Order: sequence, then structure tokens, then C-alpha cells
Amino acid sequence: MITPTVGQALLQSGLIPLDAQVLLAHALRTDRSWLVAHRDDMLSRAEVDIFFALAKRRRSGEPVAYLTGTREFFGLRLTITPAVLVPRHETETLVEVALEWLAADSDARVLDLGTGSGAVALAIAQKRPRARVVATDVSAEALAVARDNARRMALPNVEFVQGSWYDGVGNDFAMIVSNPPYVAPGDPHLREDGLRYEPSQALVADEGGLAALREIIGGARAHLVSGGCIAVEHGFDQSSEVQGMLRDAGFADVVVRRDLAGIARVAGGRLG
Repeated sequence: MITPTVGQALLQSGLIPLDAQVLLAHALRTDRSWLVAHRDDMLSRAEVDIFFALAKRRRSGEPVAYLTGTREFFGLRLTITPAVLVPRHETETLVEVALEWLAADSDARVLDLGTGSGAVALAIAQKRPRARVVATDVSAEALAVARDNARRMALPNVEFVQGSWYDGVGNDFAMIVSNPPYVAPGDPHLREDGLRYEPSQALVADEGGLAALREIIGGARAHLVSGGCIAVEHGFDQSSEVQGMLRDAGFADVVVRRDLAGIARVAGGRLG
């Protein structure tokens, strides 16, 4: 049986070009630039079978990151499994805010609540190597992924704690960051491509998606040093409520940051 060329397989996959290229490069253990230079190369039957099996799973909605086991985030190549959310580019806004508030030579303690794959904690730890980052998650499976990422990146300034939000952490942090669950139960977005495969406990929160944000912001003061700050990611329509929570909790100089799509994505403030 005649097998397709690289270019023909990409066209036959039924995927958008980027997804097709990423998955075929993964199946061939190469990169996307190689595909461009070898579009007319014939694929083996084994390569075709692996690629089209991946393409079928992607067409059913499974995230590309779960199929390849990796995801790029803030210049880091993270291992990703179905135990953790797939890091989004909009979450890089949260890292950018944290780095704005932490001096390059800062040795401050930073707390990342609900770390998942470790994306935010590891990005901060890499860019601020003197900072000491504590990353928590209630899921042992998620923490195993985060620890593996930290080991591969040789980042010794991160430690991991299993627990729900502030369980088992101290009270001497200069900064708290979090990308908590903020999708309301029953939100139609949960049925969309990809999201239905991701861990619901990392996506969904009660009180219209605000319960976790309310608990994190409300408990922050007890764990921050004087003048400490907090920054949280929130939903596209939650900015006003989150700003109000920050002010009610005693945070001043409340700021809002928009992601690359222009959506208010991160809010934060500093203790007076």
C-alpha cells in the first residue's frame, strides 16, 4: 500500500495546520521546521498509523498537550499530563505581573497556590533565582508533575506542599500568586474543545466561579508580610468583582492587567 508524503498526511489529518504539524512532528520525533523541508518525503506505515491515531484523538477534542506530553510556557518546556491543566498563554500575564513586582535580585518568599504543572512557580523561580518559591496543590498527581518539571529544569529554589490553598504554609511571604479555578459550574465553555478532558477541580468553582478567588484573597493577609502583595488570574467577566474583593480585604493600589487578547485577566494589590 502506498503511504502518503509528509505534506499529504498533514492535509489528510482533518486538523488545523498548527495542530497537524505539532502532532506529526511529535510522531516522527522531529520538529516543525523539518516537516517544511521534507514535505515530499514518504512516511512509513508505522509513522502513518501513529500520526492518524493522534489526529483522531485530537479531532475528538483531546488537547494537543496531552497527546504530546509537553507544553511551552514562558520559555519553559513543561511536561503535561491529564492530571494538570494545560497552561494557557494568557496565564503568562500573571507571571509578568509577579516579575514586575519582584526585583531581579529579590530573595523574597513567593507562594503559588494551586500550582498544577508548576508553570507559574517555575517561571518565577527561573527568572528570579534568588527568590524562594513555595508551590501548593491539593492534588498529589499534579504535584508529581510539578516536581518532575522542577527537577528537569534544575530549579532548586522551589519547594512543593500538598494541601488546599493555605494548608501547611507559613505566614512570611512577600507575594502570593494564583491561577485558581474560576469557571462557574455548568458554564457552556466546559463542553468546548479540550476543557472536557481537563481536571474539573482545577477549572470549576462555586459561587459563579468566585469561591476559590474569594477564599484566596480573603486569607492572603494572614500569610503576607507588611507591604506584601497578591496577584490572581480570573475570568473574562470577573474583573470588577475581584477588584472589589481585593479592596475589601485591605489591599491598596489595586491593578488590572490585560492579556494579549485585551481581556482583563489578572488583578492584584499591595497591603497598606
